Amino acid sequence: MADPDSTSVTDDRSLLLRAIWFLLIGWWATGIWLGIAWVLLVLVITIPLGIKMINLTPLILSLKAPQRDFAGEAGDGRLQSTQQRSLVVRGVWFVFVGWWASLLWMGIAYLFTVSIIGIPVAIWMYGKLPFVVSLYEY
Repeated sequence: MADPDSTSVTDDRSLLLRAIWFLLIGWWATGIWLGIAWVLLVLVITIPLGIKMINLTPLILSLKAPQRDFAGEAGDGRLQSTQQRSLVVRGVWFVFVGWWASLLWMGIAYLFTVSIIGIPVAIWMYGKLPFVVSLYEY
């Protein structure tokens, strides 16, 4: 049973429910979801919304609860602190590499998703997508 004082998100959904969701909705909805997220990334002004959509991809794929809440805490409630690259470096990365590399990364991750046995790799890749887009580290 989860600690009631914990701020982390727990996953109460059964494996059967998550599998049915994936087979009926998750596999195709994830492709649409990622396409919209990528367009939001490329529009630049909507990058925060695109990143938020990327972070919710496991939920769309298989009803898997987010590993982090939106306050920047790890699943166990500890605050995470990582040294980020400067905004200028991240902006240059996005302009020259991030926008096209993220499309390639998403495409490969989605191929792992539809292969079914590659889902764990795909979920890991979706977690690394903010870094591929803009060198942002959790």
